[in-house]
Amino acid sequence: MTPVVQAQGIHKRFGRLEVLRGIDFEVRPKEVACLIGPSGSGKSTLLRCINHLEKIDAGRLYVDGHLVGYRQRGDKLYELRENEIAEQRRDIGMVFQRFNLFPHMTALENVMEAPVRVRRENKSQARERALELLDRVGLADKERTYPAQLSGGQQQRVAIARALAMRPKLMLFDEPTSALDPELVGDVLGVMRQLASDGMTMVVVTHEMQFAREVADKVMFMDGGVVVEAGTPEEVIGHPAHERTRAFLARVLTPND
Repeated sequence: MTPVVQAQGIHKRFGRLEVLRGIDFEVRPKEVACLIGPSGSGKSTLLRCINHLEKIDAGRLYVDGHLVGYRQRGDKLYELRENEIAEQRRDIGMVFQRFNLFPHMTALENVMEAPVRVRRENKSQARERALELLDRVGLADKERTYPAQLSGGQQQRVAIARALAMRPKLMLFDEPTSALDPELVGDVLGVMRQLASDGMTMVVVTHEMQFAREVADKVMFMDGGVVVEAGTPEEVIGHPAHERTRAFLARVLTPND
């Protein structure tokens, strides 16, 4: 079975700072992979490399068996044109820390926009699916509401519905609850739990350890641009083998975790 995501020796620099230093991992269909670790460890950068929002400096990154962002001829890589990269991104949904909704559009219009403009879907079909997705994320009564009238948690759920509207093979989440008030976190995590149970392949950068423990098939602890250890939630969170992982978890775990 072809992995949905396959990273081979990924390196990424910003000037002299080497943010990713040889990352290898894979995510199989219907798996949920959670990336955990301290700020600055390279988690979000790795996530952004998966859909070529950041260009890698070395290595190979594949999504659904296709090389991301490049075409290979012999031993050389040639970057794809912007329209070809956009074509690849159609199959990858991404939800950011900030919701990035169009403020002048209602929740329904936000969810409809990409299928109509990018996939050229019929407006009535796109509207029907958008209504289904808003219902799926618990916002069926907010279709005519503008982002400014929604709570942060509601905006994030609209953002998830918008990503799902493109029928992605893979969903990427970059700390989707970090900008939310604590009482709003549960609703967003509930939607993500349901996606996982429905079989969506997901890569999630998160600081929500209980979510990672309950939902992830695999957990990767990153620090200093490398994967320090990886395994099941029970292995990495429950019984970490590496001292660096143990020190990190001792700081972030609460008694309920």
